[in-house]
Amino acid sequence: MCVLLINYSPFWNTLRSSNETTYTLIKNYHISSATIDKLRNNKPITTTTINDLCRILDCDVKDIASYSPSDADQAL
Repeated sequence: MCVLLINYSPFWNTLRSSNETTYTLIKNYHISSATIDKLRNNKPITTTTINDLCRILDCDVKDIASYSPSDADQAL
């Protein structure tokens, strides 16, 4: 079972309340469509990408991703 601890639902809320769209992120800011797909599917993205999104959307990291601990996660 795959446990999603980091999720990007805050990103979609932030994007909706901004003047940007996935199209403008790709066309104007060169965010790849593969990255948009990763965000849609809660797949890992780099901290550089998170930094870029925060700059573009003028927001904090918490407005891009959220973390939820889980007992089902792998042991450290």
